[in-house]
Amino acid sequence: MKVITASQAAALVRDGDTVLIGGSGSGHAVPEGLIEAVERRFLAERAPRDITSIHPVGLGDRGERGASRFAHPGLLKRIVCGTIVDAPPVAAMAARNEIEAYTLPQGALSQLTREIAAGRPGLITHVGLHTFVDPRQAGGRQSARSTEDLVELVEMKGREWLYYKPFHVDVAFLRGTTADEDGNISMEHEAIFGDMLSMAQATRACGGLVIVQVKRLARRGTLPGKSVKVPGMLVDAVVVVPDQAQTYQTSYDPSFAGEVRIPLDSFPSLPLDERKIVARRAAMELAPGAICNIGSGICTGIGLVAAEEGILDAIVLTNEQGLIGGAPASGLDAGAGRNYWAMIDQPYQFDFYDGGGLDIAFLSAVEVDPQGSVNISRFAGRVVGIGGFVNISQNARKMVFGGTLTAGGLKVAAEDGRLVIVQEGKHRKFVPELEQVSYNGRYARERGQTTMFVTERAVFQTGERGLELIEIAPGIDLERDVLGQMNFRPHVADDLRTMDARLFRPGPMGLAATLAGRTRAPHPRLSPEGGASAGTGAGR
Repeated sequence: MKVITASQAAALVRDGDTVLIGGSGSGHAVPEGLIEAVERRFLAERAPRDITSIHPVGLGDRGERGASRFAHPGLLKRIVCGTIVDAPPVAAMAARNEIEAYTLPQGALSQLTREIAAGRPGLITHVGLHTFVDPRQAGGRQSARSTEDLVELVEMKGREWLYYKPFHVDVAFLRGTTADEDGNISMEHEAIFGDMLSMAQATRACGGLVIVQVKRLARRGTLPGKSVKVPGMLVDAVVVVPDQAQTYQTSYDPSFAGEVRIPLDSFPSLPLDERKIVARRAAMELAPGAICNIGSGICTGIGLVAAEEGILDAIVLTNEQGLIGGAPASGLDAGAGRNYWAMIDQPYQFDFYDGGGLDIAFLSAVEVDPQGSVNISRFAGRVVGIGGFVNISQNARKMVFGGTLTAGGLKVAAEDGRLVIVQEGKHRKFVPELEQVSYNGRYARERGQTTMFVTERAVFQTGERGLELIEIAPGIDLERDVLGQMNFRPHVADDLRTMDARLFRPGPMGLAATLAGRTRAPHPRLSPEGGASAGTGAGR
């Protein structure tokens, strides 16, 4: 194992190389020192040129770090990722058709690295059917110059599937915490494991270079074998960055690393605004033991609501990066989590999701059409991407989408159990037609999925007639504040209900008592009719 500088690592990247990058979102296990060194070299030498950057998760701080460092004419030829919104300069290049850009499902890209590692011909999955990822729509393309088909439609045994083609890896940039003298890598301070092992194996299968950024070195034989995440046999070089931060926002939080569990009253408390109202109403759909994903954006507030209500240990919150239990972090630290019960590799988390393991998923919605289809990936001239949205939304038993009814300057107030619209948003989110289909409402109904849409002032569900309004907030005028702020008229339920007044009052709502009155169906083998016996195991 060789210890080299970041500049030496950047010099190993050649013109036209494909660079596979580990990490997630806003600095979670992102090898920022290596990415920065590539930018620094390009600005000094105009090399390397025309590289392809592949990373399953979006990388960046919504500013100049992460993948944004590649946003220089001539440096980046193609980007293939789950989400591009974390790197606004790159997203802008894609929107201007200056680079080839594809946003594919985060889980598909994550699992594809494992297929490449095994030398298999690619990934075959149902994930992405009937969305913009489907080649019958856009094939995941986000720029006109993206002409290569990275996804194909195939049929096996009378059923449609999507085939995600493998790619060749020239260099992998990964990150860990400690490297010993043999190149064994541990990740004890990292907030996620991500795809580090699969990426290293995939790169080795392609004959590429594996370069790992760490914060410290250890003597040979001093790392416990069980703590090694990437074995040294897969590592070609190590770059030491002593001031490596845990995320772009957080230098080090021991609870993110799983070193400590914090008391529930130590969690941040959300102000009583539209975001908390949406998170609260969404949380009312929880049931004891429910296995959930809460995505990113407005729905990450569900974890903080659960902590405030004292129900965090009664449910199982997960995120796609591989955390199970506890409360996933919110804001730009989303992807990390506190008080989690387990941390697994990202490809395996997506295996669980794709196999139908989620009882409920809570995701954001930017645009919604009359059939209950959703767009989050491209709108208003912005290229965002899809992240884990497709894997999660297509496979959960129940989908709850959260978001405000309007956007752009919306201001509300909660006054004594009622909602007041102080200032209406300028942009309507319920529209007759979507620019891209990220979630297909008709396809969801065909598969028997239950779908809800929660806003600060109204709740909808989907049925055979499409979108149906089922609840409105107390204090809200139906025509002026709800139907008048939508660009189509949904069906209105005959038994239209008023949203719970507790949503609009400060202090806990008493969700613990609500959950206590609900039960979760046991696995059939554990039910009285199933004749439970020793050795039957646990399950749903």
